[in-house]
Amino acid sequence: MVTSMVNLDNFTQKSTEDLKQAVLRLVTGRDSDSLAQKNQFYKTELAALFAELQQRNPVPVASDQASLIQGVWLSLWSTIPFQDIFPGRIRDQSYQIFHPDGYYANMARYAPGSRLPLLKNLSSWLVAYDFMLIQRYEVKNQQWLIQNVGVEQALRIRAKSFTVDVADAWFTKAVASPKLTRLKHLDRTTTKKVEKILQATPQLEHLYCDPDFRIVKTQRESKQRASYTIAIRKF
Repeated sequence: MVTSMVNLDNFTQKSTEDLKQAVLRLVTGRDSDSLAQKNQFYKTELAALFAELQQRNPVPVASDQASLIQGVWLSLWSTIPFQDIFPGRIRDQSYQIFHPDGYYANMARYAPGSRLPLLKNLSSWLVAYDFMLIQRYEVKNQQWLIQNVGVEQALRIRAKSFTVDVADAWFTKAVASPKLTRLKHLDRTTTKKVEKILQATPQLEHLYCDPDFRIVKTQRESKQRASYTIAIRKF
């Protein structure tokens, strides 16, 4: 039996800010854990904290959340399997960007080395793989509706950082293009995984949402186990 590191007896006596800081302390350095470890950690350490913060959600109405979350967010910890579908994700160059036109993007830089066919003959420290999943969002009847639109990929020089400005410009250009690029540079197994993700209709709910901190519950399909993401605002 795993013993929780969190004292569950005094949640109601703590301030909301204290609970948020407790969440951030708990997940520090744990985003690289395996998915199984993360799911177990959620059960033993985070579930009760999330439930208490959900009761205190300052912006529980989805239509109000939509205007609040515009901008750039960093995912600090997540149980979404998709985030690490490729090896070598650089966590401080992984972003979620919401635009007011109803599009948002999950994007990240990966340094996967020889795991990608195109990179087998290149030095892994020279080349990075940037991947972006583009989605549409809207709120109807106070429910978030998410639609997968497509993906964009790019091979870039790794020494040039995948900054917020680079990421946002790439996102803006991709949305303006009527045709998104087809999957390439990937092995067959990974390609099938990405194609399956694109066919899904994700469900999204904010358990907690304020201007700088979000706890998000998502499901790729209704029968799939829920995933959880802790995000903080970058810009």
